[in-house]
Amino acid sequence: MSMHPSIAHLARLVGTWRGDAHGEYPTIKSFEYVDQWEFIDVGRPFLLFVERTWNADGAPMHTETGYLRAPSPETLEIIAAIPTGQSELGTGTCTASEHTLSLTTDAEVRTAPSAKQVDRIVRRYELQGDELTYEMDMSAVGQGLTLHLQSRMTRQA
Repeated sequence: MSMHPSIAHLARLVGTWRGDAHGEYPTIKSFEYVDQWEFIDVGRPFLLFVERTWNADGAPMHTETGYLRAPSPETLEIIAAIPTGQSELGTGTCTASEHTLSLTTDAEVRTAPSAKQVDRIVRRYELQGDELTYEMDMSAVGQGLTLHLQSRMTRQA
């Protein structure tokens, strides 16, 4: 299966990434965790992604899945489903150089009636060689856009 031409510039991202991470938010106690992202090429004009996290004891914490679309080499779209009751739909940018791939998405969030209110999620990924860094800012539960998650991962496969 060959990669769809509209996402060929994202080829370096395909694979499994895992590493240590840190979470914080004004309404919660800070925490450490293990973060894993898998970006999968399915031969269509998008990448499928799955994020999974574990606490220090190895117990599962969070998971989400979604898609990254690239209408052009410089633009992105994100569609994500979060099992805590949120869905994310947004746009972003992609910049690539010989050594670095940087992605940023900015998304509005829809929240299920019984879920915690989340209004906006901004994600930043930076890939240099076999190291992927990830940051997520969030606007939720009456708080403005604030750093929530940070991780530094290495390629596993």
